[in-house]
Amino acid sequence: MSGPQARVRVRVREMFLGDCDRVSLIRVRGWQSAYRGLMPQQHLDAMDPAADAQRRRALFARAPLGVLNLVAEDEGGEVVGWACHGPYRDGEVRTADAELYALYVDPGRLGAGVGRALLGESVRRCASAGHARMLLWVLKGNTRARRFYERAGFGPDGTEEPFEVDGVPVPEVRYARPLGD
Repeated sequence: MSGPQARVRVRVREMFLGDCDRVSLIRVRGWQSAYRGLMPQQHLDAMDPAADAQRRRALFARAPLGVLNLVAEDEGGEVVGWACHGPYRDGEVRTADAELYALYVDPGRLGAGVGRALLGESVRRCASAGHARMLLWVLKGNTRARRFYERAGFGPDGTEEPFEVDGVPVPEVRYARPLGD
């Protein structure tokens, strides 16, 4: 895609079980678009939206307390983006900080304000829940996502983690943003 899309009006709401197929399609297409050249292509090509939807339904049914899935709908009611946040995970321990676990936008809607609406609602809800800061992990080489988060007030906090896909290192960088006043 070249150039920003025209802004679209979206409504952010909590996700329903029936949204899993569309959310999985957005997630898989998002990976295949955003991570091209950053991780093995055979891994991206093998991603299956139907298998992801099955896994997503199981995760949705047993989401831990405090984990919230949000979707963005366009004016026609089509789900065009998905975000998930909850308590920050430090291994198996949940901390007092919030974490943005995922944020994906239909690749055809990038630059139209969908991601900004989802991120803004996640930040608002985490601040309202009393979290002092929000953290997220982003692939070190994903410059588009890094710019997006930096424009939203997030910045790298110096923490990096190795991440491996099919034997290929894909480093991640942790970003943080204070919440509240």
